[in-house]
Amino acid sequence: MATYLDRIVARHREVATHDARSLDDMVERARSMPDARAFRAALAASERLAVISEIKRRSPSKGDLNVGLDPAVMAATYAAGGASCLSVLTDEEFFGGSITDLQLARATCTLPVLRKDFTVCAADVCDARLMGADCVLLIVAALSPAEVVAFHELAVHVGLDVLVEIHDEPELDVALRAGATLIGVNQRDLVTFEVDHARAERMAGLMPAGVVRVAESGVRDAADARRLRDAGYHAVLVGETLVTASDPAAAISALRA
Repeated sequence: MATYLDRIVARHREVATHDARSLDDMVERARSMPDARAFRAALAASERLAVISEIKRRSPSKGDLNVGLDPAVMAATYAAGGASCLSVLTDEEFFGGSITDLQLARATCTLPVLRKDFTVCAADVCDARLMGADCVLLIVAALSPAEVVAFHELAVHVGLDVLVEIHDEPELDVALRAGATLIGVNQRDLVTFEVDHARAERMAGLMPAGVVRVAESGVRDAADARRLRDAGYHAVLVGETLVTASDPAAAISALRA
């Protein structure tokens, strides 16, 4: 059964086939960018559960969430609430995001920023650096093991941190073989969209020391956050709960309690 991820990735791969830019030139320009903000280190340094607060207008599974949000205002609110990092959707076709959303959010605060998108080629990695992101997302379910290795290596080469997203044990093996030290477990099943907290708890226990662990999707409240913290996660990545909250700053504070 094709998942929403399959459809999105297929579209991104189609677009990538028409990209005629010189990769060598992109790598050179990416390496000349000012130093990125330390995304992984910001999570590792937090004494409490760190929150990666997401700026997301809509999603294929939930529809419109907060289409008219102001990314600058949202970023400032997240920072005031105690977020450690930001995640900004830049996919326009499926999530209503944009590069401008990322740049406005990053310019408003000092938090490190993840480009939340579907990386399918080397140019995508370089684009993340060139647009000003501090961290790039690699989704193991969307890539071959060889691509995970190559894109992770390139990201580090151009000065980016890398969040490698997994769902299960075989994907964890791929992430570790690529040298990942920042790993996110997506709690949402790609086929049913159901959230499986038990899987997240199981996966946390399988990650070696030195890996910063992030729980993604389905974090609704302080009880969820505490459960994940107790399982061994250093951070949670939270989108829908925050972009639909009446007081996002207070919601972040509650997640960190």
